[in-house]
Amino acid sequence: MKINKILLAIVILVTANSYGQGGRLLREKKEQIKAMKVAHITNELSLTPDEAAKFWPLYNAFEDKQHEIRAQKLKGYLDRIDDESFDNLPEKEAATLLAQMESTEDELYQTRKKFIASLKGVISPLKILKLKKAEEDFNRKLLQQYRNKRVGR
Repeated sequence: MKINKILLAIVILVTANSYGQGGRLLREKKEQIKAMKVAHITNELSLTPDEAAKFWPLYNAFEDKQHEIRAQKLKGYLDRIDDESFDNLPEKEAATLLAQMESTEDELYQTRKKFIASLKGVISPLKILKLKKAEEDFNRKLLQQYRNKRVGR
């Protein structure tokens, strides 16, 4: 009986440790991706030290705001629509959810528009265009790496 209790305690400790490490590993992975993105954007935009000092606080605030909007709003209604109930969603509720999603997308658009306006005094219009391309290239590259990893399993 004592051996069962000891084994149970070991299993619980190992499981708890694994979950703790999983959260830490996820945070580390996110930080690693963010660092890669920063390096990619810095390289693609050829930011001067003065530009970088002004650009990165604006960019980080923009990214945080986008994340906040997505986490609070989009995820909220997407979570309400699971596969089982989606086909049985009443039209009125579907219209309400659609209006909420459109509002959130508009808020994301307005946030980006304000961000671009704030960049105009910091970097050239060409670098602003390069930023958009650099973000898209980075996302494409990241997605390709993920796909390659999944196929390699």
